[in-house]
Formats: sequence, structure tokens, C-alpha cells
Amino acid sequence: MLSRFKVLTEELDHPEGVAWGVDGRIYAGGEAGQIYAITLEGEVEEVANTGGSILGLALDAQGFIYACDEGRSEVIRVDPEKGQLEILSSGTASDPMKTPNYAAFDQAGHLYVTDSGNWQQDNGLIFRISPQGETTVWARDLRRFPNGCCLSLDRSALYVVESCAPGVSRIPILADGTAGKPESVLHLPGTVPDGVALDASGTLYVACYRPDRIYTVSPGGEAEILADDPTGVVLNTPTNVAFVGPDLGLMAVANVGEWHLLLGDIGAKGAPLVYP
Repeated sequence: MLSRFKVLTEELDHPEGVAWGVDGRIYAGGEAGQIYAITLEGEVEEVANTGGSILGLALDAQGFIYACDEGRSEVIRVDPEKGQLEILSSGTASDPMKTPNYAAFDQAGHLYVTDSGNWQQDNGLIFRISPQGETTVWARDLRRFPNGCCLSLDRSALYVVESCAPGVSRIPILADGTAGKPESVLHLPGTVPDGVALDASGTLYVACYRPDRIYTVSPGGEAEILADDPTGVVLNTPTNVAFVGPDLGLMAVANVGEWHLLLGDIGAKGAPLVYP
């Protein structure tokens, strides 16, 4: 399966996050605050720069980018047409953001943001930002470096990677919007999982910072290796993965250990994306 991935571009500054935009471009960030827009032909445009260090990205129906900025400890709202930046959230008064890592919208426009906290200090949490911009702490149960996240197919739960667990858990989104009790979906000893995406069949795809590997997890919880690169040449510290393309039939892989973005046809289509 590794042979199905090809380098789309080598012009990105150690990309960590990757997302598909409504304008038909792939979005990724750089470690010096760059926000990139990349066509499926590999043309790269830097549409903004926060001056921080970009991790995960989310986009809305208007094309605005919501960037988790580790360097600034904030979530930044970016207008890519004008290059304008706006601080959306820096956490709450009692819980300022430490390491905002990944963001995902629900259909009502709430933005869930994992804050990884400090490495191996078990002080991570998950924020929820309302459509009106109010930030609250949504969940504290997954503390071991919460990282990538995505909604379930029926939008009733949030899948969250914990890099230091290491594994993936499912948090129910209750009728009143609060977080239910997390349920373990997958344990991956000997790895450092980072990003997660979901396909239309309910299969999860988990990219690992260590080793250079991507797993699939069936709806029944069975894990298999989708792609593995012992040489670290093609997959080089893969972090976030996202389904992209007009029919979400391609997978983009960010490689934070290098400067390249991968694109591949793995024979699956992504779950419908949420653009509030």
C-alpha cells in the first residue's frame, strides 16, 4: 500500500495538519506559522502566516481556516482571501491553552479543540468553542496528550487520539452537548499515534508519529497496518491524515519530519465533512 502514495509537493515547512477546503484545495500548516493552500496538481500558495507554529486545521463553509497554533497557544481564525488573522480562543481564564493541537466542527458549528498539554504530564483536555465564540472546557477525561480528533459517522461522538496512552477513544456527545464517558476504541502499545480520519464505511485511519506507519481500525475495533515505511523516506513522521478530492477519494498525509505532502488512492472514500 505504501506504493500508492506519491509526493504531491516538497515545498512545505514540516507540515503537521492537513485538511480539505470547500474551494477544492488542500490546506496545511508550517512550523513557522505558515498556512498553505495546495492544489491537487501540487501548486502551493502561502495564504497567511501567524508567526507561531501550526498544528491541526479545520475549515468552514465560507472558507475560513481555524488553525491550532502551538507557538501562540491560541486558535486563530484566518481569512485566506485577505490574509487576515483573528484570535478565536486562547482557552478560559482558569484553563489557558497550552498546546492546541487539533480541531473539528460539529454540524451545529461548535468547534472541538484538543489541547495536548505537556508531553507525558497527563494534563491535556478538550475545549469546545460555541458558534458565538464562547470557550468552555468540554472534557478532562482524556489527559494523556489528546491529539487528532474527528466526528463519528452519525455525529453522535468524537473520536480522540491520545498520543501517550497510546490509543484512540470515543467520547459520546450527549443531547445537551456535554461530553459522555469515554470508551476505549484502540490501544496501540509501542507507538505514538497522532492523527485520525474516518471513511464512509466507518473505518478509522490512524497516523503514527512513531513508527512511520498508518493503521486502519474497522468498525468492530480490529486494527491492521495500511502502510508502513521502515526507511522513513515516503512516510516520514506522518502526523495528520485527511480524505481530499471532489469525492473525498484520495488521502493526504502530512509528514512533519520532512517538507513533503503525500497523496494516495487507498481504495476508500472519506466520510462526509462538516462545514458549518
